[in-house]
Amino acid sequence: MPRPDGSALLARLYRPLSSHADEPLALLIYFHGGGRCVGDVASYDVLCRELANLARCAVLSVDYRLAPEHPFPAAIRDARLAFEWAVENASLLAIDPARIALGGDSAGGNLSIVTALALRDEPARPSCLALVYPSTEIVSTRPSRERYAEGFFLDRGTLQWFFERYLPDGNTEDWRVSPMRAERLAGLPPTLLVGAEFDPLVDDCVAFAERMKAEGCTVDYVEMPGVIHGFLTLGKVFPESTQTLVLLARHLQTCLALPPA
Repeated sequence: MPRPDGSALLARLYRPLSSHADEPLALLIYFHGGGRCVGDVASYDVLCRELANLARCAVLSVDYRLAPEHPFPAAIRDARLAFEWAVENASLLAIDPARIALGGDSAGGNLSIVTALALRDEPARPSCLALVYPSTEIVSTRPSRERYAEGFFLDRGTLQWFFERYLPDGNTEDWRVSPMRAERLAGLPPTLLVGAEFDPLVDDCVAFAERMKAEGCTVDYVEMPGVIHGFLTLGKVFPESTQTLVLLARHLQTCLALPPA
């Protein structure tokens, strides 16, 4: 998909094994995790294949630009471009433009939220959100940030490394960086938000879900016990990864009116 500067935004399209090539499917646009600095489409290949087959929808995995070579707001611009391009090219993708979800884990969850907020007053907007431990605030003083700051995979130093490269100007208060800073969350589509018990971001996830509810949004918050940030892509170690994929698939089936697998 072409960017305004002429470069190309790449993505990988998945369709469930049971579908026909010309069958118009609902679509999940997926943004991978990695602090907006690491991660790629290839490392999420298995996850996206599983989601496509479990949910019986197409999945478009987006290779958005990463920092430090491409700091804020490059990734956000790519995320919105991916949605708008998918709507405009629905026939090419054999998808239904009225049934498009946004989803992602960690930084990818952040991109999903920010894109949905930017599009909520547009004629074409996402039908639902599927989020796993999304980053909702850069600067937070909630207890889990300190409780799980060391020894739980995503540590304080790693978070700081990601933030400094994504935000070289240090502006952590922009709602496009920290969606918890948005003036309002009302109008976000139905959302499933999955948190991890031993994650420094878990209290931020809870607070974001609670604020969504307080502003009239439909949101289900599920906290996976005994797991760390990043467990979603560690299915060989954490059975909770498969459990979460099943939850995401059921959420998509409900919101996108998909047939059960």
